[in-house]
This record gives sequence, structure tokens and C-alpha cells, in this order.
Amino acid sequence: MNDKQLVALHAATYVKSGMLVGLGTGSTANYFIEELARLQCDEGLKIITVASSTVSAQKAQSLGLSIVALENISSIDLYVDGADEITPEMTLLKGRGSDLVKEKLLAKAATQFIVVADESKLVNHIGQNFVIPIEVIPFAWQLTKKSLENAGAQGDLRPNAAKDGFWVTSHGSYVLDMKFDASISAQNLNDLISNTPGVVEHGIFYSLTDIVLIAANGVISERMA
Repeated sequence: MNDKQLVALHAATYVKSGMLVGLGTGSTANYFIEELARLQCDEGLKIITVASSTVSAQKAQSLGLSIVALENISSIDLYVDGADEITPEMTLLKGRGSDLVKEKLLAKAATQFIVVADESKLVNHIGQNFVIPIEVIPFAWQLTKKSLENAGAQGDLRPNAAKDGFWVTSHGSYVLDMKFDASISAQNLNDLISNTPGVVEHGIFYSLTDIVLIAANGVISERMA
């Protein structure tokens, strides 16, 4: 069993019957979804799920989990997802797959938000290993980019897979991939991007995480907010 699978199985122990559970997206989240389906089948776990992406929704449905649409909920009990970067203060960088809006909605709506990862995701500061994805309104992207550049950012629109146009999210936003000075604190960076006109959402998850589960060489460590 690899570390991703190990930490996903541990996260599933937080799930209890009667819960509305948010499903993350990615390889570690897939192990979590598979374990929920096993618990439902083998141990009679009774839950309803809501997915952060079409990919996760399809996987959950294929395994027999009950799914409710995001527009039909106002809160959830538990959300489990991975992250691209995790700081010592439990600020996250997420959304390189550009499901930013759904992921942050679920993180905010959850009574408990648990992040699962291996130790490769641990960083000293946000933006250490990856650029920061920022969803923007298409007609405003140039104005928004200029505002961010005036604040010291560097970057550009994310190209699509074919490299013949721009990346478009599931609800029609463009994505700016931007790099900022490492000296800016996560809180200040969160506020700066959030307050920039034209920004729909961004990949910094500040002060949203309740528990971080890290797997390293078969051992799980737990950090709590």
C-alpha cells in the first residue's frame, strides 16, 4: 500500500453514517472515494456525497455512492481533499486542475475540512513549487492581470491542452497562473488577490483547514488547527 492510499484510508475513519461528505479530486481523493464505497458495501455505511468535480462525481456514481448536486446544499459535515502545497501554518495551494470555485465552496461549507497528502506537498511558503492559479472573468483578464502585475506578480493566462487557445474552467472562467514575491505572507497574498477586481477565485486556501494528514514512508502524522 502506497502513502497516498494509506492516508486516504485513514481519512475515511472520520466518516460516520448520516454524514454529507464532500469528495475531493485527484489520485489521493480517488482512494478515499473507493474506501467509502467499500465501507458502504461491506460495513453498511450510510452517507450522501457531493463532489468537487465532474470526474469525482462520475467515479462516486460508478461505485454506487449517492450524490447530491452542489446547488442543493448549504453546508456539509466533512470535506476530504488533497493539496498541491501545504505550509506549516496549514495554508494550502490548490486548484492546479482549476476546480477552484467548487473546492473552496466545499472547504468553506464543511464543519470539518481534512487535507490528505504525502510529505512531498510540504513547503515553507505558498508558491514555493507552483504558480498560483487565479480564475478570472474572461472579459476582464487583461485588466486583472495588470492589477496583479502592479502588485509585483508575474505570469500569464494558462493555455489549453492543445496550446491553441486559453484554458477555460467548467463554468467559463480563464485562469491566470501567477508568481508572487516569496516575502508576502499567505494572509496578505490571500487578501491581495481576493480584493483584485475581475478575480472569480484563487488557489490559496487560507484559514480553512481543520486537519492535515501526512503520510511518509508508511507512517501518518496529524496536524490540527
